[in-house]
Amino acid sequence: MVYALTIQLEAEHYKVLCAQDGQTGLDMARRDKPDLIILDLMLPRVDGYKICRMLKFDEKYKNIPIIILTARVQDEDKKLGIEVGADAYITKPFNVQILLDKISALLKK
Repeated sequence: MVYALTIQLEAEHYKVLCAQDGQTGLDMARRDKPDLIILDLMLPRVDGYKICRMLKFDEKYKNIPIIILTARVQDEDKKLGIEVGADAYITKPFNVQILLDKISALLKK
């Protein structure tokens, strides 16, 4: 799924960086300070909730919009995602246009 989403985002002229595990993603976010992060919750090494919390509660990174894109659909999962600071919570399977619209809206803020 990461590959397909990367192709779709690049077709919309976004520069995409990908990480295969949570720790690498966290390190990349801190090093590169991206304009927006799309974050899965179920990642090896460090889960998405922890990454979101660490970034959103750090003054240097708290303004980076984070979209959680996950297969976790339970209400308690969504609630926790918002509590750790996510700007949006989108569940899989998802409509690509909805994701693109959310990205555009968050980048305009």
